[in-house]
Amino acid sequence: MKSLYSFIVKPFDDRYNNVKKIDDKHLILNTSIENYEFVSKKAVVVETPAAFKTKIKQGDIVYVHHNIFRRWYDQKGRERNSSTYFKDDLYFCSLGQVYAYKNKNKIISNWRYCFVSPIKETNALYNNKEQKHTGILKYSNNELEMLGLTPGELVTFTPNSEFEFIIEGERLYCMKSNDIALTHEYEGNEKEYNPSWA
Repeated sequence: MKSLYSFIVKPFDDRYNNVKKIDDKHLILNTSIENYEFVSKKAVVVETPAAFKTKIKQGDIVYVHHNIFRRWYDQKGRERNSSTYFKDDLYFCSLGQVYAYKNKNKIISNWRYCFVSPIKETNALYNNKEQKHTGILKYSNNELEMLGLTPGELVTFTPNSEFEFIIEGERLYCMKSNDIALTHEYEGNEKEYNPSWA
């Protein structure tokens, strides 16, 4: 059972990531199926595409677009699966919807995607806990590395280009290479911002 151009994936745990365990209790964070923020973005590859070869292998963990597992209501109020639903908790996922994959315990950005870790806001006059549009490059890609941008660089990214992911217990922003606008030199006071809920 192979798709010609798409991966076949299944959710890593559940389709939604909306329950938080605190001590011995479970707290439900969200009950709406339409809210994309609580849709799981972590999947396992069941089959790879037949039409081309890829470094992503069967059994690899992949981080995917939130609409893969998302459910919605139609005009008559009926709950529906996303258009990527195949059968029995299996979904189609195109190569462009895979942002990163885990192979041999290493996270690798896919295609032109990269991941940036937000940093703490140090200016006491600002109400934000993290600096806007600035972070530390966590997972680079071939395109950025050809330009000399490697993990650990302090960068500025364009507004509204980032998507939030939790990868290995760390909150990161995913974006494309051309969304990285500037690089900076470290001043020495930059600290990654990773809230406890991540």
